[in-house]
Amino acid sequence: MQKHKLHIKKGDTVIVNTGEYKGQHGKVLEVNIKTRRALVEGVNLVSKHTKPNAQHPNGGIIKIEAPIHISNLNVVDPSSGKATRIGRRINDKTSKLVRFSKKSGEEIK
Repeated sequence: MQKHKLHIKKGDTVIVNTGEYKGQHGKVLEVNIKTRRALVEGVNLVSKHTKPNAQHPNGGIIKIEAPIHISNLNVVDPSSGKATRIGRRINDKTSKLVRFSKKSGEEIK
């Protein structure tokens, strides 16, 4: 299987560009490279039935985030706050590969 570079990393702020949660912003909590899905904070909430445990002594129904496919996500441009595509280039000072916003040209940390 080929190794693919994904345009989204853990910790990125992303915007959902299609589906039920279109337009919502959130921080990426986790990325699964194999299934090409990401967990985004506050997006794609599902109800989960839980038994009583230490965190939920009464059990019941809780809302948790479900993974969303990365094709439905775009990274937020640091300067404008809008969705942008990602490019990669060599940084002049450190000569390392860095990600940058295609809209503003600004480096994404």
